[in-house]
Amino acid sequence: MVALRGKEIDSFLAKPDPGRPIILLYGPDTGLVRERADALMASAVDDPNDPFSLIRLDGDELAGEPSRLVDEAMTIPLFGGRRAIRVRAGSKNFSSGIDTLAEMQPKDCRIVIEAGELRPDAPLRKACERARTAVAIACYPDTERDLAKLIDDELRSFDQRIAQDARATLMSLLGGDRQASRNEIRKLALYARGTREVTLEHVMAVVTDASALALDAIVDGAFAGKPADVESAFTKAVAAGTYPGMIVAAAQRQAALLHKARLSVEDGMPASSAAEAGFPRLHFSRKGAVEAALQASTSDRLMKIIAQLADAAFEMRKQSDLAAAIAQRALLAIAVNTRRRG
Repeated sequence: MVALRGKEIDSFLAKPDPGRPIILLYGPDTGLVRERADALMASAVDDPNDPFSLIRLDGDELAGEPSRLVDEAMTIPLFGGRRAIRVRAGSKNFSSGIDTLAEMQPKDCRIVIEAGELRPDAPLRKACERARTAVAIACYPDTERDLAKLIDDELRSFDQRIAQDARATLMSLLGGDRQASRNEIRKLALYARGTREVTLEHVMAVVTDASALALDAIVDGAFAGKPADVESAFTKAVAAGTYPGMIVAAAQRQAALLHKARLSVEDGMPASSAAEAGFPRLHFSRKGAVEAALQASTSDRLMKIIAQLADAAFEMRKQSDLAAAIAQRALLAIAVNTRRRG
C-alpha cells in the first residue's frame, strides 16, 4: 500500500519519484489539493500552459471510456519533451483505467488526479494505494504546526517576522483551506510592507477568517432563522473552496452545543447565561445570534435538527457530486423552519 503521510509527503512533493508517476491528491482541503496539483504540474512539464504538454481530463467523462487515460499517458509527443495529465475526479468511477495504467510504465508523463474526500474503500483510492506505480496523498486542513510553518515561510519571503501575540491571533483565524490561508498571509504581508515585524494591529486591521468565521456566519444564520444570510454566506464559502462537508460538520457541532444550552434554558437559566456557559469561547459578535437560536428552538426541535444534519452528511458521502446542493438545502430548511416557528 502506497499512501504517503507526514514528512513522506513533503519529501515526495519536493522530489517526485519517477517510478510512481500516478499521483492521487484527495481530501476535504480543496485549496491544498489544488496547490499540490499546481506544484506537481509545474515540475512535470516545461510549460504548463502548453496544451500539448499538459492534458486536462474530466473524471466523469473518463468513466465512460477509462482506456482514454491509458492512451493519453502512453502517447509519445510529436516534438518530444515531457507531458502531464491532470484529472479532476467527479462522482463516477474510472479506477479501471488506473488499474490498467499501473501495469504499464508511461514515459516522461506524470498523471495527477484531484479528488474530494474519499473513503478508504473508494475504488479510486484503493486503485492508487495498491498500485506499485502510484501514490495516494491525503490533503487535510492544516494543523497548528503546518500553519506556523506556512506563516513563517510566507513572511520570510517578504523579509518579515511576526510578533507572538500577532501569531497567536493569526493562527486562530486561519485553517480549513490552504490557499485561502496563504492568500490572507500574503495580504497581511503587503499591508505591513515597510516594517520588519507584523504586529497584532496589522492582523486585526486586514485579516479575515479564512475558515471558522465564514462557517460561523452560515450556521448562525441557519439557527437564527435567517435563510437569506445562509444563502449568501454559503455561496461565498463554497466559491472560496470550502468543502461542503466542513460546513455541515460545523452545523452539527453548533446543534449539539445549542441542544445542551437549551436544556439549561428549559431548566430556568436565562438564554444569555446559557450562551455564556455553553459557548465558553463565544465571540461577542456572535452572542446575539446564539441567544436568538436558543430562544427560537426547543430541545426536541434541536434533536430533530441533529438527525436532519446527520442524514444530510450521510447523503453527501453517498452523492459527493451533489454535496454542495445537499448541504445548502439542509441549512436553508433549518433557517426557514426556525423563522416560521419564531
